[in-house]
Amino acid sequence: MPILNKDMTLCISLSARPSNNGTRFHNHLYEQLDLNWIYKAFAPTNLEQAIAGVRGLGIRGCAVSMPYKEDVIALVDEMDPSAKAIDSVNTIVNTDGHLKAYNTDYTAIEQLLASNEVPASYSVLVQGAGGMAKATVAALRDAGFTDVTVLARNETTGRALADQYGFQWRPELGGGTADLIINVTPLGMAGGPDVETLAFPQETIDAASVVFDVVALPAETPLIKAARAAGKPVITGAEVATIQALEQFVLYTGVRPTPEQVRAAEEFMRAQ
Repeated sequence: MPILNKDMTLCISLSARPSNNGTRFHNHLYEQLDLNWIYKAFAPTNLEQAIAGVRGLGIRGCAVSMPYKEDVIALVDEMDPSAKAIDSVNTIVNTDGHLKAYNTDYTAIEQLLASNEVPASYSVLVQGAGGMAKATVAALRDAGFTDVTVLARNETTGRALADQYGFQWRPELGGGTADLIINVTPLGMAGGPDVETLAFPQETIDAASVVFDVVALPAETPLIKAARAAGKPVITGAEVATIQALEQFVLYTGVRPTPEQVRAAEEFMRAQ
């Protein structure tokens, strides 16, 4: 990494529970590509002030994590179709004070469903109704899935999300069975009160054909560990984190790293 200097370009992330994932991934790529850039994670105490800082300080890129993916919408100037279609933002690009919002979470979910060859005929349980759940449900719909149930205690947000895409809603978390189960809640997330919590009951895991947890840290969440122990194919939040971070990197820098450079950055990110 270059020594800090006045010409260095800054990118940041905003999260209630910052991790080193994005910091390590982006900074490693900056070093590999000899870019005079630096990336830093923040836990904002005031979101509106933080976004004003992005604009006023000329911060080039800003990643947005839970729980700010919807709250930042009112603070940007333009919504890319990837964010506008699902009313959820995970990326902001600052071009001369103009803030444009994107969603690369959607891209990551879409790519992982395709690369893992998950059949669109599968029944699906999606647990959660926040910004990441919106990206997940939209990707499922666009991939041709039709038998999808959103599990969310909040009827207003849960039902609205399900209705928007023609799916079903149920209020109980972890209830029922499906071929594909997806956790899009903070259950199992490092640094939170539910770090040891299994996102779905064991019987739901046993009945599933594929288990997907979008929680990126730790990479081996209780749900992923239980699924592996049950011999189930898994898709991890660490995989989501790599793809969405790569697409953010391209939006910020205009440079697409080689697959080898991405793998090296991913290995560096995970070796923490």
